[in-house]
Amino acid sequence: MAYRFVHTADIHLDSPLRSLALRDSDLAGLIGNATRRAFVRIVDLCLEEQVDGLLIAGDLYDGDQTSMKTARFLAEQLRRLHEAGIRAFIIRGNHDALSRITKELVLPETVKVFGGRADAVAIDRTPGHFPVAIHGLSFAQPHAPESLIAKYRPPVQDAVNIGLMHTSLAGSPSHDLYAPCGIKDLQGTGFRYWGLGHIHKRSMTEGACVIVMPGMPQGRDVNEAGVKSVTLVTIDDDRSFHIEERATSIAQFERVSVDATGITEWRDLIAAVTAALEEERSSASSEHLVARLQVTGITPLAWRIRRDLDLLKTQADERASVTGSCWVEKLEIACRAPGDAATSAADPLFELHRLIEDEVLESPVFQAELVAMVDELRAQLPQEARDALGADEAAFKAALAQLARDGAENVVARLQASERDA
Repeated sequence: MAYRFVHTADIHLDSPLRSLALRDSDLAGLIGNATRRAFVRIVDLCLEEQVDGLLIAGDLYDGDQTSMKTARFLAEQLRRLHEAGIRAFIIRGNHDALSRITKELVLPETVKVFGGRADAVAIDRTPGHFPVAIHGLSFAQPHAPESLIAKYRPPVQDAVNIGLMHTSLAGSPSHDLYAPCGIKDLQGTGFRYWGLGHIHKRSMTEGACVIVMPGMPQGRDVNEAGVKSVTLVTIDDDRSFHIEERATSIAQFERVSVDATGITEWRDLIAAVTAALEEERSSASSEHLVARLQVTGITPLAWRIRRDLDLLKTQADERASVTGSCWVEKLEIACRAPGDAATSAADPLFELHRLIEDEVLESPVFQAELVAMVDELRAQLPQEARDALGADEAAFKAALAQLARDGAENVVARLQASERDA
């Protein structure tokens, strides 16, 4: 008889999304609730497919979560699995290590939460069918700078051994280092399947040892774009593995480009925005589309787009609403007016623009003042929102540089508007 399970990770239940809430509280509410709805979909999938187990490879929560509403919601969903005879196996990730719920919540007896010492659970199987052993190890602290592989128990003899681990593997630019290890290290354990978590992008290595990073079941910002999913695994009687990806995301983030080249009328620009949103909405498979619009190209409207960005955002929101289940999360402007790239000593605005970009923005004095000013503002934000401009020094400086360039473009755009309106 086959053994079947769903493997997921990085659910981040009730992620607060403070930075998104600063821009659009309704959208933040949608995405925050989407993590719950995605988890319900995961449980629904387990019930529909009549699997034997649900494996969660860490970051079920989003940090120091103290809401008992989250606790009740989780208990209700795991109870649904319990009543259907489906076991759940959970390891704590770096975010879960901070959560009080992890330690205090009373779960059904069919739920195994692995502790800080490696353990292996032998699955009760009908006599004559291959045995299965599930291995797991949680971390009590939010940091794990060393590999955990050596701490796992050896594979159970004659069983199909499945391991759960929360790890950054060899490293990922957008994720903290956590229990680093290599693919070859995992393959050398003798396990047949490694169910990983921590990196939010899906990946899979097939072979004698199947290694799956399922990604997250629901994205939370444009850096987690695309359809999100879980992994459905069937181990057949001959011990071969059949792997399926099943979509779970409620809201799908996407970057949507609008080419404004040659557009001279504002109404035509809005028509181009509408067409881009409708095309992306038709191809998105999730219930909601959350778009980050980028306006590109060479257009005489470039100055007006920057000057009236708030108007463009309002009209884009309206068109998204008409499109249906569509949201515009943010507008990015990367268009230029004809002739902007041409050097002209006779054009004072062009010369001003060049001076700002080449001398002011590159000045150590300006950069130091900018850092000091933004640091002061950032200190007044809630702790959860302070990473909005980057979680490390390099990302922070890159974000400030982009803000400064955008500011320079906006200054020149407003001056161009005044000149043309004179």
